[in-house]
Amino acid sequence: MFAAADDNPPGNQWNSFTVQNQGQGNVHDATSQTTNDACGCRFNMNTGALLIGEVQYALNPEPDEDHPNRKRSGHGLPGVYKLGGYYDTARFPDWRHDVQGQSLGAAYARGEVTQPRMVRGNWLLYGIVDQMVWRPYRKSPTSLGVFARATGNGGDRNMISYAVDAGVNLKAPFAGRENDTLGLGWGLGRASSGARAYYRALGQHAPGTENHMELTYQAEVQPWFVLQPDFQYVFNPSGGLESQKWPGHKVADELVFGLHSRISF
Repeated sequence: MFAAADDNPPGNQWNSFTVQNQGQGNVHDATSQTTNDACGCRFNMNTGALLIGEVQYALNPEPDEDHPNRKRSGHGLPGVYKLGGYYDTARFPDWRHDVQGQSLGAAYARGEVTQPRMVRGNWLLYGIVDQMVWRPYRKSPTSLGVFARATGNGGDRNMISYAVDAGVNLKAPFAGRENDTLGLGWGLGRASSGARAYYRALGQHAPGTENHMELTYQAEVQPWFVLQPDFQYVFNPSGGLESQKWPGHKVADELVFGLHSRISF
């Protein structure tokens, strides 16, 4: 698979510092979609191209039961393996240095008005594994699958340098619940070297690694109605985000509950 698209980043060198600092866009920047194009429909053909590619390998794919010429794939367990990435040709703000080549965070800490150095290009690579590892027999609704995903990118122009998540899914976990799924997952995200250097120079706590655990159950209440409660526990949110309520202390671990529903007509 390959795709190419026009890239429209949130702004350029005139508002990228406030973008990094989680502030509002510069109102004098005509290219800032944050302040001048809330709908995101003002496309700029001079901001670069986004190139995306992916290769996929399917292991022991399940046969299409509705295809008249379907072929049996044997008794192997199905799985999908993907490797992909993107490259963006636009210019992006450097977390570490300003236009003079000095420390961006240190300049901001001194109250100086400066802008980050703009660097050409941005990239990301990812890999995905989704593999069934057990089922009692071929036509059984019960099966156990594992999945894993990993991403990595440049550390000087991104907030997160790499992320990993993995887990297991048990389909039809209970008798009479053939269309239910029980899932358990774990993941982490690591703040980039550039972001850590920026916050250290700023005199604030440098973010590190965030971990989270997730437990979810997808229940088919009716063939047309599915409910999925989801529990997540986040360790070290944002890699150690400083609390706005208690300066000098990090935000505490968080427990999150969500409920997803799907209704089919």
